[in-house]
Amino acid sequence: MTPLSRGMKLVVASHNPGKVWEINQLIQPYGLDAVSAGELGLSEPEETEMTFEGNARLKAIAAAKGSGLPALADDSGLEVACLDGAPGIYSARWAGPGKDFGLAMKKVAEDVAGHNGWSGDGPRANFISVLCLAWPDGDAKVFEGKVFGHLVWPPRGGNGFGYDPMFVPEGDVRTFGEMEPAEKYAISHRTRAFAAFKAAMLDGIAPTGSGASVKVGRDLAAFEAAAASLSTRVEAAAFVSRLKDDLIAHRADWKNVTLETYLEALERQLARSDGSEEPAWRQLAKAMLAASAHD
Repeated sequence: MTPLSRGMKLVVASHNPGKVWEINQLIQPYGLDAVSAGELGLSEPEETEMTFEGNARLKAIAAAKGSGLPALADDSGLEVACLDGAPGIYSARWAGPGKDFGLAMKKVAEDVAGHNGWSGDGPRANFISVLCLAWPDGDAKVFEGKVFGHLVWPPRGGNGFGYDPMFVPEGDVRTFGEMEPAEKYAISHRTRAFAAFKAAMLDGIAPTGSGASVKVGRDLAAFEAAAASLSTRVEAAAFVSRLKDDLIAHRADWKNVTLETYLEALERQLARSDGSEEPAWRQLAKAMLAASAHD
């Protein structure tokens, strides 16, 4: 497989803003110029494989061939022991067409209850991530990472996305949803898969600094990823809190800073809503962010 080098453009083969943002945080220190499949207008292939590896490979090869660039795809999910590994490869599909992970977490909790799994320290579970790097000629290589822990109900915390608010990793008492992003990324399944990817594919590239590039001013990409991924009231409340902190820290970068102008902009953004199937909390969060940055 052709090695990666600093300055090379790489396609992140995903339309999930949270996943794209998270992968970008991992690869930016290595000087890779990342663009998402969504930004390139590439369609998402149907995930027809029965394993994480199969689906990651399918997505990476499709993006690489469609773009003519090397592509990095991730297929990840939650595996619950008492549910025989479910939701597994169907983790995203349990959230429905609106990607409502509030509903998905409720389904997991109900299925665990149906298997008498809410006892002791809670049902054992793990997150798994399989990364696949593919080239336009079809050459591909996969890397796997897992993090083990147990589930809790009801969900706790508004950080992260997906099933994070109901998963407690081994060695901690907090859910991924209660951890600060940097704490979660330090031990996450995707970070562990990336460590294997880095050892094999980035060994000759020295990272700049010890983490993702430092942002000057507002990190709108991070806010957009959070708004596009939240599903529950608790996540929405945490988003509003972060937006408030951002106003204090970056007031000069906000488009509307008075209550009157902000509410007027929010009204306009809500009026422009397309009435999608997304959870209402997510639509509101997107409108609130847009009102802070646009007229």
